Amino acid sequence: MEKGLKIFSYLPNPRVWKAEIAAKIAGIPVEVIGDKPAEIPNWLWDFEPKKLSDSDKEDLKQFERTGKRGFSSALYKTDDFIKLIPFGTVPAAFSPDGKIGIFESNSILRAIARQDNTNNLYGKDNFEASRVDSFLDSGLVFSREHQEYLFGLKDMNEALYQRMKSAYEFFLNGIEESLKSTKFIGFDHLTIIDISFFCDFSQFLREGHYEDDLKEKGFTLVSENFVSDYPKTYDHLMKLSKVEEFSSVIGTYLDWYKRKLQDSS
Repeated sequence: MEKGLKIFSYLPNPRVWKAEIAAKIAGIPVEVIGDKPAEIPNWLWDFEPKKLSDSDKEDLKQFERTGKRGFSSALYKTDDFIKLIPFGTVPAAFSPDGKIGIFESNSILRAIARQDNTNNLYGKDNFEASRVDSFLDSGLVFSREHQEYLFGLKDMNEALYQRMKSAYEFFLNGIEESLKSTKFIGFDHLTIIDISFFCDFSQFLREGHYEDDLKEKGFTLVSENFVSDYPKTYDHLMKLSKVEEFSSVIGTYLDWYKRKLQDSS
């Protein structure tokens, strides 16, 4: 069976970076196609995605669908896309032959790890793989809540803020505890747990760009005391950010955060 994945998404997208980082480590080919979020409505969502002109949109009117989850305008999704990706979301991944659709970033990440035979990214055996799944599943609440939180930063309310704070504390308490006994999260070797954590938490730290908006509403950054409250987790995040397979994918995404820490020290 041919190895690899094709991924369609808005870009840049830390959730896509999960698969890209794992693919670099494992030497698995991945093709990523997409555009800025504002331009994604101008694309045909399909195994063979393409940018659409106004005349294309008229010709493909039968594929026009109401945008949801962050997209307010109409989106053009083929019937085959919906068949393969029933929830109609991105990132959307496909097997090289286009016959299998995979959705949700951690599932796409797992699809890469399952093709890796040398790096133990998904653990060394079935029991370790189940432990990997335990950590990934434990992060689902944090992942879901931080998406809603980031969307609502400019119009924050107490209920949303408290949900995020609770998810943040639960997630990081577990990560911090794990790192007290292992070099990486859950193990003494790198796995997709570390990759998923790194990408999700790096995206969450974007809340720092809206610190003034939060203050106007009477809130502080949820991550305000991250470095002091979770020192091992912070050190792990910084360590991973320096690994070539990570840094070559995320580029300068975390530079603003590192500068902020330097300025405040």
